[in-house]
Amino acid sequence: MPSVNDWSISGSDDQPILGNTHMPDGGPEAAVGLLLICHGFKGYKDYGFFPHLAQAACDAGLIAHRFNFSHSGMTNQIDTFERADLFEKDTWRKQSADLRSVIAAVESGELGGRGLPIVVFGHSRGGVTTLLTAGDPDVCTRLSGVVTAAAPSACSRLGPEQIQMLKRAGKIASPSSRTGQTLYVGRICQDEIDADPSWHDPCRAAAAITCPVLLIHGTDDTTVPISEAEELHQAQPEARYLIIDSASHTFNAPNPLPLDQAPPPEAQQMIDAACGFAVECCKEKA
Repeated sequence: MPSVNDWSISGSDDQPILGNTHMPDGGPEAAVGLLLICHGFKGYKDYGFFPHLAQAACDAGLIAHRFNFSHSGMTNQIDTFERADLFEKDTWRKQSADLRSVIAAVESGELGGRGLPIVVFGHSRGGVTTLLTAGDPDVCTRLSGVVTAAAPSACSRLGPEQIQMLKRAGKIASPSSRTGQTLYVGRICQDEIDADPSWHDPCRAAAAITCPVLLIHGTDDTTVPISEAEELHQAQPEARYLIIDSASHTFNAPNPLPLDQAPPPEAQQMIDAACGFAVECCKEKA
């Protein structure tokens, strides 16, 4: 039977990256590859469709590792942002470093799947992190594929006035409707973008990726307009491009979405496409 195991490795600033591994029946020897699953802004490894995606990947013959970024603010206590202090200190480079740490842990054997082809999936902000990381040739040569779902085409979502407010105050409020907490985005993130705007350009990163890419977006995404998916596709015209009708930013998946509850059709279409693409990429690389 497929198994689900917890794990923890060291991430940015020596903070833990907490994860779960979905291992196919038969163990690593029976797997055709791996799927690494990156969550988005205010997301976490147990959010919405992520467990379903991981289990579907496992059923398709992939080892799936879903994890919390070290500065997501989330732990295994999913009802709250237990480390809101870390959330305030998060940056794109920290998230990229975390993803590199997960890849390195697989390659070293610390996490299951050493020697198998690796595909990275990122939703929303996690999709941007995936692109920024895979845009580095040193990382891209170690990947067999990249999948983004509802990914923005820019790192900053703040307008000029909000950026000025952030710089004056050192942080800006970003409430969580899920937990009721008032979280804060710290100035450190914007300062990092300002210091190296080229690196923080998802379109530039997408254009540099040489492994196969799949871009997925929903027509009814009111958080990240479909025009941003089009910009990413223009930057990487060789990417496969899937638009899902009537799909929201979360592909209509509620949170939570128990594993014994079927995902909405839009979420299932996204999951099937991501898993099918990942398996295809892994088999081509093997």
